[in-house]
Amino acid sequence: MHLLRLALASLNNRRFTALLTVFAIALSACLLLAVERVRSEARASFASTISGTDLVVGARSGAVNLLLYSVFRIGNATNNIRWDSFEAFAHHPRVKWAIPISLGDSHRGYRVMGTDARYFEHYHYGRGQPLRLAEGKPFDDLFDVVLGAEVAEALHYRLGDRIVLSHGVSTVSLVQHDDKPFVVSGILARTGTPVDRTLHISLAGMEALHVDWRNGMPARGAGRVSAEQARTLDLQPTAITAMLLGLDNKVATFAVQRQINEYRGEPLLAILPGVALQELWSLMGTAEQALFVVSLFVVLTGLIGMLTAILTSLNERRREMAILRSVGARPWHIAGLLVLEAFALALAGVAAGLALLYLGILAGQGYVQSRFGLYLPLEAPSAYEWALLGAILLAALLMGAIPAWRAYRHSLADGLSIRL
Repeated sequence: MHLLRLALASLNNRRFTALLTVFAIALSACLLLAVERVRSEARASFASTISGTDLVVGARSGAVNLLLYSVFRIGNATNNIRWDSFEAFAHHPRVKWAIPISLGDSHRGYRVMGTDARYFEHYHYGRGQPLRLAEGKPFDDLFDVVLGAEVAEALHYRLGDRIVLSHGVSTVSLVQHDDKPFVVSGILARTGTPVDRTLHISLAGMEALHVDWRNGMPARGAGRVSAEQARTLDLQPTAITAMLLGLDNKVATFAVQRQINEYRGEPLLAILPGVALQELWSLMGTAEQALFVVSLFVVLTGLIGMLTAILTSLNERRREMAILRSVGARPWHIAGLLVLEAFALALAGVAAGLALLYLGILAGQGYVQSRFGLYLPLEAPSAYEWALLGAILLAALLMGAIPAWRAYRHSLADGLSIRL
């Protein structure tokens, strides 16, 4: 305790340098914890994007590509699948429910998805949480649209607003479906998933948008079909982009998957969402590890700054060490004093780093969730995060041993002598 009080008094005597050192360690510790928190929450967010869906089915391509465009709304399908193929598996004896998905249009950079009422009934995320409407109701008119929470918030839409969809998925589209505007009928509650960044319309509404299109181009003149004329037409879809399947028995998953992959009607691919998510995360593992290594080097830089500050002060403190020796301090007391100083600096830096982390989460939690769909909870550090903080303190002790060893070797005579 005497040594600790002496170490704190010594640091207080050099408070400006000590505060700078603590600040450097705090920033590095905060960065390390922030990277770990974002990494773990991103993994959890990925895993919670879809829940309760046993199989995702689309045109034959790759598992990751199918998962990206059907669940994350990233990229495009290599091909569509026929409506009769969807119906064949929707009525499969082991299939409990089936959700059709049709993609291809957008609105100011946000994807538009055509589906039906089964989507709001059976799509789950997180730990089996269902979709919930914050305002309004699901679409029941041909030109109703249900907005994800982020779309409504970012574009300031309210119930009853009229919006025009664009052909294609670019942020800026040269082709607008301005002859068939949609009306906002509902706004979904926030989920922290790609649902928040999606506009949902009916399959019939998706067909109505393109009913007068030929060879990828809109009709001109008398060939155009107005919104009112579209209401009188048969808008049964002939093709969709993908489908989500829920089975009545998990044991049958692999059997149904094999039947879909061997389907003779057209080339299809059925994937297990959990397996594809793991494959997708493994592809991102290199970047994740690289970011973690960079944050480790930042921590190392902060600790080296602490070591430099202590070593630099040794020459100035030789007389102080000699006086301590002259009043009875042993060499190991001097060494212990410097180790305690290093530990105190690191401990203060870690505590300040934790405070900075929580202040940052508190300040940026809403922005990160709305901008990136990533929820960062205000919760106590995990066991792994405590281990990281413990490793920082241990590294500080090891680095503090370097100046401690040098001070240990300084003799009393060397400290009291006058250097010319």
